Amino acid sequence: MGRVYAIANQKGGVGKTTTSVNAAASLAVAEKRTLLIDMDPQGNAGSGLGSPARDVERGTYDVLLGRARIEDVLRPTALPHLKLCAASPSLVGADVELIDMERRELLLREAIERARKRFDYIFIDCPPSLGLLTLNALCAADAVLVPMQCEFYALEGIAQLVATIERVRATRNPRLTIEGVLLTMYDPRNNLARQVGEEVRKHFRVFDSIVPRNVRLSEAPSFGKPVVLYDVGSKGCQAYLSFAKELMASRGGARVQP
Repeated sequence: MGRVYAIANQKGGVGKTTTSVNAAASLAVAEKRTLLIDMDPQGNAGSGLGSPARDVERGTYDVLLGRARIEDVLRPTALPHLKLCAASPSLVGADVELIDMERRELLLREAIERARKRFDYIFIDCPPSLGLLTLNALCAADAVLVPMQCEFYALEGIAQLVATIERVRATRNPRLTIEGVLLTMYDPRNNLARQVGEEVRKHFRVFDSIVPRNVRLSEAPSFGKPVVLYDVGSKGCQAYLSFAKELMASRGGARVQP
């Protein structure tokens, strides 16, 4: 039975999609059956795997509205063990269309439950907001992975996310936990980055793997590739391969309650 991770942080530009794409790809390289679900209307996760939203006819939107099963919309990627449920342009209006539907916050969970036995890992790339799309992801997930850039405002963002997770745990998904925080775009020469990292470690599990600022990591999406297929020797790629090993090692271990 696959483990489902929501990759969430309502602060934009912290590396959510980069983490979604490259963590999923790194696990696929390890021959783990992996699914990436793009819940962000921008469709950047799909673009990073060679499936931009403009080319997607059916995807996450159709799954949420009950027009298709996840199995019906899966797209192959360049990695044999990685499949994609892509965002189509229609996903932009999903928040409005879902508002009057019954059990609207549980639509993704019900869709995933039918498909999760086919995968070892399922990642959900969340939009940078706390609307119905992110709520669906949190209700569907077993755990949350929090990419975080080490800057002052990131601390405020993570506090808001924890409050949201607590509400979801209390009302819709009691199994939901915080798997940990992944430091991204990290510059060890920056005193503030080190201080923020130390502060976060006081309250959360922080993964040993740290994703540095890396040009090759930034370039890979423009070629429609995860960094493991673009430059496997880059520091960014090695960080995500290390992160994937941590996820595999920690599966079944203790989780952090928010």
